[in-house]
Amino acid sequence: MDVTPGILEKIIPRLQSMRDRFDELSGKMASPEIARSPDQYRKLARDQAELAPVVELYDQWKKLRKEQADLDQIRDDPQMADLVSGEDRRLRETLEGTELRLVDAILPKDLRDERNLFIEIRAGAGGEEAALFAAELGRMYLRFVEKAGYRAEVMESNETDIGGTKEFIIYIQGKNAFSRLKYESGVHRVQRVPLTEAGGRIHTSTVTVAILPEASEVEVAIEQKDLRIDTFCSSGAGGQSVNTTYSAVRITHIPSGIVVSCQDERSQLKNRAKAMAVLRSRLLEQEVSRQNQEIASQRKTLVGSGDRSERIRTYNFPQNRVTDHRIGLTLYQLDRVMEGEIEPLVDALRAHDRAEEIKNFC
Repeated sequence: MDVTPGILEKIIPRLQSMRDRFDELSGKMASPEIARSPDQYRKLARDQAELAPVVELYDQWKKLRKEQADLDQIRDDPQMADLVSGEDRRLRETLEGTELRLVDAILPKDLRDERNLFIEIRAGAGGEEAALFAAELGRMYLRFVEKAGYRAEVMESNETDIGGTKEFIIYIQGKNAFSRLKYESGVHRVQRVPLTEAGGRIHTSTVTVAILPEASEVEVAIEQKDLRIDTFCSSGAGGQSVNTTYSAVRITHIPSGIVVSCQDERSQLKNRAKAMAVLRSRLLEQEVSRQNQEIASQRKTLVGSGDRSERIRTYNFPQNRVTDHRIGLTLYQLDRVMEGEIEPLVDALRAHDRAEEIKNFC
């Protein structure tokens, strides 16, 4: 993506402020007073370490800009024309890459970006033709994933009699896989003459695509204030007393109302540990169930109803054209896109998303 001067002008004040703060921290860490306080020194060092990657990139960018200014001063010298031309091209490419990294470094991170993901593809409006295109989209994503060096596993493929699929689910593993594919969620519309069409008429069908980040392991945090813990004497069959100490434990998780009791052990501490383990497992099951309901709701939001009027992208086969309606991008290379070469679309969507984030961030 191109980083326009307007975008750079917006983020440079923020970058300079981070550079100033970095220098301020360096000065404090060098003072004798801070040196005598290990805790304060560690805190300042942590703060500086968080700033270091961005500051390093900013310094590199300023150095490249100075080199470019120096090059401009000798640009009109005929004897230096060949040298200037080659060096100018190298500097432009390096500057563009550095500016991209600066933008990525300063913007808030989407914590989902580095996760693995599931691609869920389902035939929408259009009957058998929609199922055929769903299968083709699945192969398109598999080719893209292979070229990108990610790992893919087909989890489910509900095939039709003539080679289509009503549902195609792919699990993808790879660094930043979700960040590259997350813009694919929505209704994909295809316009072409179906194989089953005898009259040669162009039909419009749809396929829904949902890109879902893999859920991280759910951690159950239990606060002491949310627990009511009762102890009582263990008892055997028929009310027979097992022991006369208050070793049995009953734990009530007040927010959820879950109650767990344990009296297996003679030690109250052991019974309490077992009861807490059971409580955690029940809360985990409850949380996973809630998370699954949220994913189902998210899936519905991502893909819409699948109606022909809802679309993020149109694949027009007669014109070899693909159009992404969100950013108004049209490419006349549909044949290459269907072979998995979706980088131009992915990169353009990411650039547009970054530009919008910068508007809101600065």
